[in-house]
Amino acid sequence: RIDHYLGKSTVQNILVLRFANILFHPVWNADYIDHVQITAAETLGVENRAGYYDKAGLVRDMFQNHLLELLALTAMETPTSFDADAVQQAKLDVIRAIRPFPLDDAGSVLVRGQYRGYRAERGVAPDSATETFAAAKLLIDSPRWRGVPFYLRSGKRLAARTTTVTLAFKPSASRVFGPSDPDKLTLRIQPDEGVCLHLQAKHPGPKLCIGELPLSFRYADLDPAAAKADGYARLLLDAMLHDHTLFVRNDTIAASWALFTPVLEHWQINPPACPLHDYEPGSDGPAAADALIARDGRAWEGLVI
Repeated sequence: RIDHYLGKSTVQNILVLRFANILFHPVWNADYIDHVQITAAETLGVENRAGYYDKAGLVRDMFQNHLLELLALTAMETPTSFDADAVQQAKLDVIRAIRPFPLDDAGSVLVRGQYRGYRAERGVAPDSATETFAAAKLLIDSPRWRGVPFYLRSGKRLAARTTTVTLAFKPSASRVFGPSDPDKLTLRIQPDEGVCLHLQAKHPGPKLCIGELPLSFRYADLDPAAAKADGYARLLLDAMLHDHTLFVRNDTIAASWALFTPVLEHWQINPPACPLHDYEPGSDGPAAADALIARDGRAWEGLVI
């Protein structure tokens, strides 16, 4: 199956950054990474997709495919080679290692929201309980990621259109310069594809003032023409060349649905298990999503960069 997210340069670059750079490969694990955030935010509403969207909802539309694929590429083990079967198997192993949602306490790790005015959209049921926003905390039961939460969120009518993967590193063990903000690596998938590494460094000037300084690049600066290429174009070319590395295999799709189907069915039977929270269009989502990550002493990265 084609997932157009996988045709984007920054998505493909996840594997290159991880496995081709000694700077990142040794620290890409629970010893050094505090948590991971994956965000896919949209400013648009359902537009002309209301007939489909009101039946599907955001979790089916975004989580079980796009966000889970980004998680798999970020968290997979080193493949035996960079051929299609090896990469696909490594992604499948990660998805199968994700801890199932606790159905008796789904609200503790999953938040659903609906933007105000959604029920007034043409084609939407006036009493619709379909989510247009979701946030989740996932844990991967593997030695590499033991205890590292992966926070996922996606929504319609949010403050900005952006898709990012951010790895937040643990604080430095050194206290020579006192407490400092942790380093972060942000992969910008859209709209401004690129990579940004946030480091602690001395600010310019005569005094020793330390703070966060970004090291970043944008694909548009390196190759403007390539940066405008459509993700589908790369995947269609791969299909013609019989290269399935960036495609989604049937067993991976089945594993994705196996993760989300129980909680989706649980909502149908018992809606109060994961209530629907209102949020204002143009915001970062419902306050309950902030509370989800705040319970762990963390906060979401800002949507507007």
